[in-house]
Amino acid sequence: MAPQHDDTTALLPGPRVSRAVVVVAAGSGTRLGIGDAKAFVPVAGELMLTRAVRTVFTLAEPTFVVVVAPTARLDECRALVAAVAGPAAALTSVVAGGADRHASVQAGLDALPDGIEWVGVHDAARCLTPAAQFAAVFERAETTGDGVVPALPVTDTVKRVEGDLVVETVDRSALVGVQTPQVFPLRALRDAYAAAQRSETDDAGVFRAAGGVVRTVPGHADAFKITTRWDLARAEAIVAGSALPTVRIGLGVDVHAFDDASPCRVGLLDFPGQPGLSGHSDGDAVAHAVCDALLSAGGLGDIGGRFGTSDPRYAGASGDVFVRGAVELLAAAGLVPTSVTVQVIGNRPRIGARRTEMQDALAAVVGAPVAVSGTTTDGLGLTGRGEGLAAIATAVVRPA
Repeated sequence: MAPQHDDTTALLPGPRVSRAVVVVAAGSGTRLGIGDAKAFVPVAGELMLTRAVRTVFTLAEPTFVVVVAPTARLDECRALVAAVAGPAAALTSVVAGGADRHASVQAGLDALPDGIEWVGVHDAARCLTPAAQFAAVFERAETTGDGVVPALPVTDTVKRVEGDLVVETVDRSALVGVQTPQVFPLRALRDAYAAAQRSETDDAGVFRAAGGVVRTVPGHADAFKITTRWDLARAEAIVAGSALPTVRIGLGVDVHAFDDASPCRVGLLDFPGQPGLSGHSDGDAVAHAVCDALLSAGGLGDIGGRFGTSDPRYAGASGDVFVRGAVELLAAAGLVPTSVTVQVIGNRPRIGARRTEMQDALAAVVGAPVAVSGTTTDGLGLTGRGEGLAAIATAVVRPA
């Protein structure tokens, strides 16, 4: 079947597309025993093929994708690939597989358009292979000009046997287990497949049989091939584990006494005619509580330790200076805010009429939604006596 396009240079703006991945998805999955083509078996609710193809579309380098599918499921596969590719659907093709893996890979190679120089052959059953592994194999191949496969060292003791009789122990120091994608110069791999006298268990075998050089890069434990039901259960457990929340939560509390001689600034807003809050900076208890909550969530200390309670650089500084500083410290730690909530405690200033304005002002600095609410202490304590204002903030952050 002919590819959908024969000139990738016109498909997307930017540099010429020179990389491609052939995703082999035509296997029957007999050993899995699910009663469906293996690539169409779900892993934690999502088809193996969907997961495998999506990873390719997370690569920074534009990459043409050919999926080799069962003949009876070509239309279904085309719809799936188009949905995953989205605006990059023009860089895809779906072709029918052959009688065995060797023939299927050849069909995929034949479907590649002009302009492709490097091709990775990937098993859809290795659907949890991380994008970093694709990038590493392509980069190594392009640097050396050779074939490259991801590999893991063999850790088990290896025996050579005859029937059930152990004959000898094999030196495992020179052994590796190889994974996919396996990347090669396209022209050389096509020639190798055309000249092959017999099928090999992987593409590196075909390439080596034709005299090609194959090198390795470190593989990844998650790039295992789903072959049995145990493998499927393992894959689902990995997906479930990676889906666990990775957010962090922090708490910040700040209290400032009123000072009639200071301007009133609360939650980054000015309240003319209201007594201000005393402090080395502007005394904005709300902004300071938000700053402390963000720092707390990131395990980055507190506002006093980070910015100093008497540092002359922050004399009279607006609260947004500290909030923005906390956000920058989070970014340096690889974290970003997800949301912030603030409870303002005091008799004055009344924030109800300006709640939305305050939320918007804080959110603009935090870079995430901020919810503000207010309450009093019914005449109890320093806030109840009108001596000051308190604020309690909770921040949620996540890895960037």
